[in-house]
Amino acid sequence: MGTPWTNWARTATANPHRVEHPASIDELATAVAGASLVRPRGSGHSFTDIAVAPGVAIDLDAWTGIVEVSGDLVTVRSGTTLHQLNALLDVLGLAMANLGDIDAQTVAGAISTGTHGTGAKLGGLATQVVALELVLADGSLVRCSASERPDLFGAARIGLGALGVISTVTLRCVPAFVLHAREFPGRLDAVLDEFDHLTAVEDHVEFHWFPHSDRVIVKRNNRVDEPAAPLSALRRFYEYEVMENGAFGLVCKLARAVPSTTRTLNRVCGALVSERVYRDVSHRVFVTPRRVRFVETEYAVPRAALHDVLRELRAAVARLDHGVIVPVEVRVAQGDDIWLSTAHGRDTAYIAVHQYLGMPYRRYFDAFEQIAGAVGGRPHWGKLHSLTAGALRDRYPRFDDFRRVRADADPGGKFTNPYLDRVLGDPSGTGDGA
Repeated sequence: MGTPWTNWARTATANPHRVEHPASIDELATAVAGASLVRPRGSGHSFTDIAVAPGVAIDLDAWTGIVEVSGDLVTVRSGTTLHQLNALLDVLGLAMANLGDIDAQTVAGAISTGTHGTGAKLGGLATQVVALELVLADGSLVRCSASERPDLFGAARIGLGALGVISTVTLRCVPAFVLHAREFPGRLDAVLDEFDHLTAVEDHVEFHWFPHSDRVIVKRNNRVDEPAAPLSALRRFYEYEVMENGAFGLVCKLARAVPSTTRTLNRVCGALVSERVYRDVSHRVFVTPRRVRFVETEYAVPRAALHDVLRELRAAVARLDHGVIVPVEVRVAQGDDIWLSTAHGRDTAYIAVHQYLGMPYRRYFDAFEQIAGAVGGRPHWGKLHSLTAGALRDRYPRFDDFRRVRADADPGGKFTNPYLDRVLGDPSGTGDGA
């Protein structure tokens, strides 16, 4: 019997029949071919049930490391975490062009669910992928790229683990670079007024809004040809461990214990934001330690709709019968051509709403989902949402193409689970996907 599994946010659990830890291609192929139902799982940082294994779970924790380096092309085993990859690339004088703010995910898990950072001229992590190797349902190993099995490549870059188990990922990296980081307090309306300009002239811009006030934290990160001048070890420990994790965690626990304090505590947190300015290697700026557990939903909306969505979200928060303690995060990305990318075909704004674990969130998330849905918003595949395949088909022009490739790659539905049945429909590709 497999070991019971729970994801980071404790929103998904599984009790697979067994867990395989392949350490070679042969072991991976044998595990896949011999299973009737199988799911790959990464580090458990998806909030949805996407990694839940109803049969055999494939844990790739023994399948890590870099396989090959050719100029700026780096081929890495799929179980390698982003944290491990960043350290390995640093030694090579290379870096990922863009990252999100968490690095605990495996490479395969991050690209398969559409993980992204922020940058109006940059796409999500999957846009940095130039080739993939996958083990298909019959245990065969196939390679795909823009020129080799292009349809499989178009689907597999963000494939939800529905097509096979990714074995290796080839990434186009960039020379290692330093970011000048500036984090400072602001007011929501003022930031929105200049947001289009900021995102046009800055490399990476995001802000975090405290929803019971107009206070925000603005983060502006730009590439510079200067040496790193990082925060001191003491300052970094104080800012990130003591304040952002320790103190904020205590505030969240108080809000959960005494719900009537939540709105006031959220406003106080917004008012206490201070400025940070430093320079450091890219991944140490992009990534922030996250030890306070929360639940999250995120929608990708057309850039032009951002202001309207936030205005309606402000009104919805004011109507809630409970408070919200965790800030709302806003980021941007350039449109891309990946079939199930949330930024497919359009420049995108990402709005992520959160709530501390154990506090009420359903009405808040439902209200936000309706607001984002009205402008064609697409939910992050790894974050909480209620949409089904019928609704998602209308939001993805290549949705049926993905289902066709899925049916060819996995005709027996070996890689499905209840979450994929909901968001992709019948794995045979013959149903209507409603």
